[in-house]
Amino acid sequence: MGPGGEVSWMELFKVYVGYPVLMEKKPESAIDLVIPYNEKPEKPAKTQKPSLDEALQWRDSLDKLLQNNYGLASFKSFLKSEFSEENLEFWMACEDYKKIKSPVKMAEMAKKIYEEFIQAEAPKEVNIDHFTKEITVKNLVEPSTSSFDVAQKRVHALMEKDSLPRFVRSEFYQEFIK
Repeated sequence: MGPGGEVSWMELFKVYVGYPVLMEKKPESAIDLVIPYNEKPEKPAKTQKPSLDEALQWRDSLDKLLQNNYGLASFKSFLKSEFSEENLEFWMACEDYKKIKSPVKMAEMAKKIYEEFIQAEAPKEVNIDHFTKEITVKNLVEPSTSSFDVAQKRVHALMEKDSLPRFVRSEFYQEFIK
């Protein structure tokens, strides 16, 4: 409880998710859990229209696409047209979350991200496996900048494997390489 007798969000969260979370099933191998990708963009997002060469690089690199404001906007429009923008919105929310310095604001944003993308029946629930969801919930007991890392990497891998190839075949992408 807080100083005035109020119950903190974290205490409610622990009750809500049935803390402590028990890890009943582990992944078959470490590769099932860890999906590497560049944690930090190589350079800041670009604001100018991409050259043909830059746009062509997006076919092979989701990270390069996400670093370019034009590419990101086009990718987001494409995903909206397919009613599948929740993965990108989750990834972007995680990027914003990592920039938060205040523990109070971090806890507030963690709760918002959890309720919007992670919890069962969330309005924009992302498709992550049960084990990843359990790890994320456990990490949220004491929010830190890495609380969503495992889920974010999983979603990044899904976008890279599924959404990016569809985007590259779409008119949204073809506009850049004409």
